[in-house]
Amino acid sequence: MARRSTKPLGDLERAVMEQLWALPTGDELTVREVHEALANRELAYTTVMTVLDRLAKKQLVTRVRDGRAWRYQAAASREQLTAETLRTSLAPLDAGDRQTVLMHFLQDASDADLAALRAGLAEVELRRS
Repeated sequence: MARRSTKPLGDLERAVMEQLWALPTGDELTVREVHEALANRELAYTTVMTVLDRLAKKQLVTRVRDGRAWRYQAAASREQLTAETLRTSLAPLDAGDRQTVLMHFLQDASDADLAALRAGLAEVELRRS
């Protein structure tokens, strides 16, 4: 089975994913429901259907048959997908380069972001011990 795509989402893909991410866990939407939710964009139904099909092929959404329609849900949360993308981006780098990238990333972090990072690191260390 192919790996989930970690390429950045396009504008329309993101808009579709936002609809799916907004659902309670386990809930699904049909193409028609996503199309209706995006009515302010004046998209063709077939455009939304194509985007959902592509997201399914990229393994970013899962789908199940419901009569003649498909029902879609996000394969991972926004946070899980973002973390996976970051890990994939850092994976080919050696340890020194990863540290440099992370330092550049954190250079402009707010105090709140740094506090969240410290809390997250403390939680990870607690889980590992």
